[in-house]
Amino acid sequence: MNTDPIADFLTRIRNAAAANHRVVEIPASNLKKEMTKILFDQGYILSYKFEKGTSQDTIKIALKYDGNTKESVIRDIQRISKPGLRKYASSSDIPRILNGLGIAIVSTSKGVMTGKQAHQANVGGEVLCYVY
Repeated sequence: MNTDPIADFLTRIRNAAAANHRVVEIPASNLKKEMTKILFDQGYILSYKFEKGTSQDTIKIALKYDGNTKESVIRDIQRISKPGLRKYASSSDIPRILNGLGIAIVSTSKGVMTGKQAHQANVGGEVLCYVY
């Protein structure tokens, strides 16, 4: 039994990128689907596909690599708010990651969005992770 499915999601992506895998398969949930859409919209992954399974739906994510150096576009992906210690931020306190080069994924009352979108919508929430 997995006690932190978001950390598992991030770890699977981190490990697949470190091992230079092209595709990673992850058990699906609504929150993970929203996080995957954000990673795609921000250009951190190449593509994704939601697949129905008999017992568990899955997300297939095609990782994106730099053309010249064959290095993953995702340099680092960190879990911030953990089950034992939740991290919340108001709209004005959402951090900028690497002076705007990275993103923070925030779970707000208006849905899951990037830190920049949350700041523009003037909503705070739980800071799930940083990606850069």
